[in-house]
Amino acid sequence: MAKLFYRFAAMNSGKSTQLLQIANNYESMGKRVTLYTAEIDDRFGVGMITSRLDIQREAQTFNATTPFLAEQHRGIDCILIDEAQFLTPEQIRQLHRMAHLDNIPVICFGLRSDFRGEPFPGAAWLMSLAEDVEEIKTICQCGRKATMHIRVMADGRRVKEGPQVEIGGDARYRAVCAKCFYRED
Repeated sequence: MAKLFYRFAAMNSGKSTQLLQIANNYESMGKRVTLYTAEIDDRFGVGMITSRLDIQREAQTFNATTPFLAEQHRGIDCILIDEAQFLTPEQIRQLHRMAHLDNIPVICFGLRSDFRGEPFPGAAWLMSLAEDVEEIKTICQCGRKATMHIRVMADGRRVKEGPQVEIGGDARYRAVCAKCFYRED
């Protein structure tokens, strides 16, 4: 029985690496997968899922208007989505419906919250609808488990306000534990 999965973590935790490994596992068994990533994420090129271990793969892109319908995925054995925090509530409902009515597993990977500690709408909906939710662990510079993010300027000063998403690469963000998140206020 297929279901909707959500694997979330702070940055630099290996989410994309796990997604690419799952795709490889399915394909090595002769199964067909479809990979998606957010159109807004152009850090490694639009439509590229890239691991910090230097493995990379092309993927279809999604934006807020992309439909996820079963008719588009006939013959697909699994759907893998990177940067799933950027999915809309309606897209998550479509994926949830597809998993249950069309028996296609959907495995989403993404962040839980932004640099202000506020949830991404897509993450909140995934936490609500996914039948299988798992946290992937990574650590803060202090050694504690990283669960939050901060945004920094080029000079290292912390940014506390601004748009939820700002393109500028990983150098603009740091994964931190809750203690460091509040300490750096």
